[in-house]
Parts: sequence; C-alpha cells; structure tokens
Amino acid sequence: MASFRGRSIVSIRDMSLEDLDMIVRTTEAVKGGKYSGFLRGKTVATLFFEPSTRTRLSFESAVCKGGGSVFGIADPAASSQSKGETFADSIRTVSGYCDVMVIRHPVEGAARMASELCSIPVINAGDGANQHPTQTFLDLFTIKEQLGRLSGLRVGMMGDLKYGRTVHSLTHALSMFGNELTFISPPTLKMPDHILAELQGTGLSFRTVDNLEDAAGAGLDILYVTRIQKERFGDPQEYGKVAGTYRIDRDTVRMLGEDIRIMHPLPRVDEIDEQVDATPNAIYFVQAHNGIPTRQALLGLVTGGIE
Repeated sequence: MASFRGRSIVSIRDMSLEDLDMIVRTTEAVKGGKYSGFLRGKTVATLFFEPSTRTRLSFESAVCKGGGSVFGIADPAASSQSKGETFADSIRTVSGYCDVMVIRHPVEGAARMASELCSIPVINAGDGANQHPTQTFLDLFTIKEQLGRLSGLRVGMMGDLKYGRTVHSLTHALSMFGNELTFISPPTLKMPDHILAELQGTGLSFRTVDNLEDAAGAGLDILYVTRIQKERFGDPQEYGKVAGTYRIDRDTVRMLGEDIRIMHPLPRVDEIDEQVDATPNAIYFVQAHNGIPTRQALLGLVTGGIE
C-alpha cells in the first residue's frame, strides 16, 4: 500500500479502496489512543475562504491534540485577497510558512489548483459544490463504528443532492464498497447526471425518488440528511420553492424503522426536528465529533507522523 506521506488530499476520486480502508483503520487506532504527539514540530495552516464551524474547528483541534501548531484565516476579508492579491500568490506565500495546508474555497477546483502550486500537502476542506473528502472519511468511519461494516448497506441520501458536496463525495465512496443507494430530493435538486451515469457504469444498484414515503420500503440502514443550501442559489425565489421540502421527526423515524441511523453533515436548519436528537437513531453529533480523530489520522498520515 502506497504511503500517504507528502500526499495532497483533494478528491475522493483520487482514492483507492485500500486508501479509504487505511484512513478508517488509522482513525480507529487514533480514537483508541494508539498514537500521540505525531504532529509535534509540524505547523498546519487552515485557510477558510468560506464560512465553517465544524470542519475548521475540528481540524484545529486535531492539530492541537496531535501536538502540532496551527494558524490561519477564517474570513477572506481578513486576508490580502481583500487587497487584490491573487489566490495563487496567497497559496505560494503561505506554503512557505507551514507543513500542511487545509483549504476551503467557494470555487470548484480551488484545492486542486493549490495542490499544483506548492510542494507541501494540501487538504481539501470543501471546494464549492464539488468535493468534501475529509467529511467522507469521517462519515465512513462513523458508519463502520456504528454498523460494523462498510459494504452491503442500504443508504438513503436526502435533501440537496445537486449542490451538496458531502453527498457527492460520499456517493463515490459508498459505491466503491458496493452499497445500495436511494436518492431522495426535489427534481430540481437531484443528484447530478454525471454522478448517476458513473454509478450506472459500475452496475451499482440505485434509485431516485421524490419523497421519503417511497424510500421507506427500501429497508434503509442509514438516512443521510442534508440541508437545502440557501447560499448555493442565485435566485432567492428558487430557494423559496424548495426550502423546507423535507423534515424528519419522530413519526418519520418510526416509519423508517427502529434500526435506522440518521446522519447529517451539519449545520441543520429545520430538516431534522430536535426531538429526534434524543433517539438512539440520531448519530449526527457522534458523526461531527468523529471529525477530530479522522482529521488527526489524516494529518498524521500526510506528514509521516503516522506510518
């Protein structure tokens, strides 16, 4: 198996099944306390040109827990890009200040561009509606931790499947493990055609439906809920047509079955009733907390602190 040392993490499409398995197994070891101090002497830059709470803070927490140091920006207005500096110049400059760079950017392909501009590892923390690989790693780890396996599962994905970078990355990963997928969304927010075409090419079983009732008979193991992202709509009226389309409450959980696990990359708006939080089905806060050991594992692997 190839080493992760010095490797940029830009897209799930760059990963093999063995790569994903290694990240999940390393996360398990990190969460179990096997490694410590593996980022000692390493400096990580977190460059967030788009708002973030969980991803940015869990990366920063992961660095601290691994014994490293971290600096960065959480507001593009606080960077020299507000003065007219190009993205390329910002990346080239900051790459000389750190050992690893974590980037979130609203433009698709920004992380790929950054990885080609510098010699240190670049980790994509979300680029527009494209990819969010580290979210997928923590999702896979959470699924494995909760259900004991990553294959032979029936997974529903619901909400904004057009612009949701989390479900784009996760769909590709789950297809590699041979799972059955159900896509639940309004027609205007359905999974992009190119992703569906790729799934058809693999022979993977999937289906698309407009409402959750049609998915209930599929015997889902997991329902992965996403919010409908207001910030991805150029027209507020178009957003208004689909806002609040789906809502998960206790009755929905009962309809889906007592063993269903509800996941969400967060933040949520109104798509999951807070009463669901107290049920054993809700694992989205466990999922969010798993961002720390997952990102610890990833940072350890790309810096060579974990082999």
